[in-house]
Amino acid sequence: MSATTAGLFVGLLLGVAAAAGGLVGFFIALVLGILGLVVGRVLDGELDITQFTGRGRDR
Repeated sequence: MSATTAGLFVGLLLGVAAAAGGLVGFFIALVLGILGLVVGRVLDGELDITQFTGRGRDR
């Protein structure tokens, strides 16, 4: 799936959330989407969060 297709899909989902839940539903969907993006990048190994978790440091 290309980035354009993924962006279109996310935009459509956010549009449905805004139509169904109003502004609050839109922001909830936006925050959950960003959280899902971060988790996906961590699981794919594209984002290193060891500096935030404290693991991997020499003490």
